Amino acid sequence: MKKLKSLVVLALALTTFGLIGCSSNDATKESSETRVVETAKGEVEIPANPKKIVDISGSSEELVLLGHNVVGTSNVDSYDTSNVPAYMKDKLGDAKVVGHSMMETADVEAILACEPDLIIMSTRQEQIYDELKEIAPTVMLEDQSNDWEEKLKDIAKLFGQEEEAQKWLDAYYEKAEKLGEEIKKANGEDTTYLTVLASSGSFMVFSEGGIGTVLKDDMKLPQPANMPEQDSITLPTVTMEGLSEIDADHIIVIATESDKADLEASSVWSQIRAVKDGNVTILDASPYFSQAYNPIGRELILESVKDAVIK
Repeated sequence: MKKLKSLVVLALALTTFGLIGCSSNDATKESSETRVVETAKGEVEIPANPKKIVDISGSSEELVLLGHNVVGTSNVDSYDTSNVPAYMKDKLGDAKVVGHSMMETADVEAILACEPDLIIMSTRQEQIYDELKEIAPTVMLEDQSNDWEEKLKDIAKLFGQEEEAQKWLDAYYEKAEKLGEEIKKANGEDTTYLTVLASSGSFMVFSEGGIGTVLKDDMKLPQPANMPEQDSITLPTVTMEGLSEIDADHIIVIATESDKADLEASSVWSQIRAVKDGNVTILDASPYFSQAYNPIGRELILESVKDAVIK
């Protein structure tokens, strides 16, 4: 009897040990398939390698750049909000447009239809957070819409890809400075550059945002001395006469077809020094207006600017 009891105890011990071992292995497997990340709503457990991401935060280019699959996006062309920007169609063409990243809401039903295993949003869309987290794990990020580099780093941090993101950034800045040097060599070290958005007879100046920072900060190209100050995400606005007073050597204008026609018909425009000297570059509002706020678009701008301003 004692022998039988000993065998039973041994069997129970082995069974219990085996169960513990299985539980331990399952826990390890589970932790290797998920990550706990810090978000604007606290800690959230997300898939370590999500297969179907819906992004309404405006970070779809960052996700693509880091090798992730975006099935739903709010990265849309500012002048054609039903479509992604033209330069991203080959990379985001299959993604369903579910909103506009600068808006406070999105199409929840369209997001549900995408069957995502991860949703990424910004604090701008906080009002729909509770709905979205019922669909899939949802990460709410701080709104970095005017800080493209920080936005890339935030996305990289979600997946432990900080080194990969930094490597891309280092290569980008090296390329930007190199092309900037080529421009200065061709046009002169002190030639100044102004970037503006034409808007119904006035101009929004990219002092500290968008394409203006590509030239000023990344390519190290000089700005005019009389630049208007920008103290928020909103671009400062000047009249045609105000643009003349800034007195840039070269003006890069982002404009719609209608605004291009207005410029051609303006007698004031034709008397601005850069215009008289033939030092004006006009770029299409779609997609150039918002392109510089995203990493893939920003890199593409480098070559566009160099090709446009070097004669």
